[in-house]
Amino acid sequence: MSEKTLAALRPGQSGVVAGITAQGAVKRHFLDMGITKGVRVTVERIAPFGDPIAVRLRGYSLSLRREEAAKIELEGDRNAYAGNHR
Repeated sequence: MSEKTLAALRPGQSGVVAGITAQGAVKRHFLDMGITKGVRVTVERIAPFGDPIAVRLRGYSLSLRREEAAKIELEGDRNAYAGNHR
């Protein structure tokens, strides 16, 4: 599986979801929020102490704890970009 997770991205970087390592209710919660395989997720900002992380996907923003973001694996994405883009 992929070695890069959503928690590793910096603001302005994006990736494509390859899989979710969470189980049970947490996995279901991710799926309910629209975090599914193949979806592009962009990190918008990270709180001053590193938690939570604000991400954008499917046209909306949401916040995830860093611990949760570490359970979202990303594909090796040649199109990931750095900098602040909107």
